[in-house]
Amino acid sequence: MNSFIRNIKGDKVIWAVVIILSIFSLLTVYSSTGTLAYKTHGGNTEYYMLKHLIILLFGFLLMYLTHLIKFTYFSRIFQIALYIAIPLLILTLIIGYNVNEARRFLPLPFNLSFQTSDLAKLTLIMYLARQLTKKQNHIKDFKSSFVPMMIPVLIVCILILPSNFSTAAMLFITSLILMYIGRVRLKYLLSFIGIGIVAFVILLAMARIFTDIMPRTTTWNNRITSFFNKENANNDKLYQIEQSKIAIASGGLLGKMPGNSTQRNFLPHPYSDFIFAIIIEEYGLLGGAFIVLLYLILFFRVVKIVIKIPRNFGAFMTIGVGFSLVFQAMVNMAVAVNLIPVTGQTLPLISMGGTSIWFTSIAIGIILSVSKEIENEQIKEGQYATA
Repeated sequence: MNSFIRNIKGDKVIWAVVIILSIFSLLTVYSSTGTLAYKTHGGNTEYYMLKHLIILLFGFLLMYLTHLIKFTYFSRIFQIALYIAIPLLILTLIIGYNVNEARRFLPLPFNLSFQTSDLAKLTLIMYLARQLTKKQNHIKDFKSSFVPMMIPVLIVCILILPSNFSTAAMLFITSLILMYIGRVRLKYLLSFIGIGIVAFVILLAMARIFTDIMPRTTTWNNRITSFFNKENANNDKLYQIEQSKIAIASGGLLGKMPGNSTQRNFLPHPYSDFIFAIIIEEYGLLGGAFIVLLYLILFFRVVKIVIKIPRNFGAFMTIGVGFSLVFQAMVNMAVAVNLIPVTGQTLPLISMGGTSIWFTSIAIGIILSVSKEIENEQIKEGQYATA
């Protein structure tokens, strides 16, 4: 155990943030799955807590093992992973589990499933980080630099889009921001946005003709319409957000205390999509603000790491992965407080899940790997200075 602790390297603040978020996750998932436990496991409320605890512990193991790897090795690892992720996305669209007209999960043996978009998100960000690093000397060139980055982004986003619009949109935005930080010409990025919009419109037009291609378009339309036109919206479409508002309003400043949520009995998916509403109900506005602060601290530490290694593979990789995690968290919380339409995005490290938690853990392990190398370099410099 002592050697295990001694081997824990990297940014200690990030480790602390992850541990605190995981504790919140365990407590809130236990509280919010009570109704689900009565429906599916005869009232065994410990079932989902224990399952979630095992997932979190395995996530910590993945994080620990990932942070031991020198970050430069990820360049080659994830280049290969991208060529695996794209066929898996195609396979998911063909044989994936059909849940609410969306095929997001690939069936695995032993009654397990795998959300392929989680792998695709991480591999695409790592691919862009690698390309931006290799092409810095001629980053302004359209044909040799921009096109090789643009094509994989379009392919991955288009393959994710039919079943998960919000994930595809967030990944597209993350890719644009990462390329902008990597000094890609703004006019290329603007043209890329135009290409993305045109591709999306073409897909929507095809979906109207061939309804089996994108059956989720009706859901997207209803969510957006309900958000901007609440008076004429169907009550069923407003139910989720209304229950979320009740949870937030009843929480007050200090909340009802852990385990005392009542809206978990009415709010759809209180353990995943709307877990932030349950946090505010039980821990109050102060608890919700504390969660927001933790994600902001995480992003601040990410930026500090990037500043120390500018325009390096580690820097592009860290800012891409870090921004993606915090961006997803902010989207989830914005939905809960009715700032944007419902998206179905989970709250990283807090929402109940399997592959989403594990890939989030790997992503944080990558960030810690970069910070570990910075610490090692500083130690070496200090030794040389005193020699």
